[in-house]
Amino acid sequence: MIRTALVTGASSGIGLEVARELVSRGYRVLGTTRNPDALQQSSRVPGVEYVTLDLTDRASIEACARAAGDVDILVNNAGESQMGPLEELPLDAIDRLFQVNVLGAVQLTQLLLPGMRERGYGRVVMVGSMLASFPLAFRSSYVATKCALKGFASAARRELSPFGVWLTTVEPGTIATGIGDRRTRYIADGSPYTGDYTTVSKAMQRNEDRGIKASAVADVVVKAVEADKPKPLYAVGNMAPLVFTVRRLAPRAFTEKMMARFHRLR
Repeated sequence: MIRTALVTGASSGIGLEVARELVSRGYRVLGTTRNPDALQQSSRVPGVEYVTLDLTDRASIEACARAAGDVDILVNNAGESQMGPLEELPLDAIDRLFQVNVLGAVQLTQLLLPGMRERGYGRVVMVGSMLASFPLAFRSSYVATKCALKGFASAARRELSPFGVWLTTVEPGTIATGIGDRRTRYIADGSPYTGDYTTVSKAMQRNEDRGIKASAVADVVVKAVEADKPKPLYAVGNMAPLVFTVRRLAPRAFTEKMMARFHRLR
């Protein structure tokens, strides 16, 4: 039986690599992008069927679910990145980030869950971030969205697992996908936070330049998809096994200090 997978944000980065890997394994793959007609050939994966999806538009999300039909596997990967001191983040920007990163994914999941439940099989993978487990200064809005995604998946697992539907979260560490170039940044002229903000921003760029490949994350996503009983959380990159062990055993203040020092904050 050929399973159908819907991968959001399939035109670049992790989504593109997940779509590529699933196609190579014989899945029927639907990949979303805001405008399939404008998608360049270099961003297309042979064998992927492209579907329009704008996560800021609820009608577009409904249309995407209708066009997709019976979906067995949903990979909620599409999202945006944001950075700035909490005091200065525009509320409109936070609203948009939560709509794209959280509410859009939740709506799409809600629309596809009934079919999964009725067929007795489903996999929903939330692509989160290790920042949800290791928060970082000036990333509060982004961290909050990734914590919310993980919260939905973790809490709903027990609701759906009796029906053969499993929810899981994959938390990548720093990835070399160029996402930093697309990150929206907010810092006021003359801001008292400028010094530390600049320090963190430069450290993040250095880390992203030597981050793991998107294909490494895709491998873990596919591992979760193909598990008989997917784990609640998979982490990849940034020495994940070690740092999660430290997080579990060490005081929270220690991990906070570790993150600060890693990004050269005093």
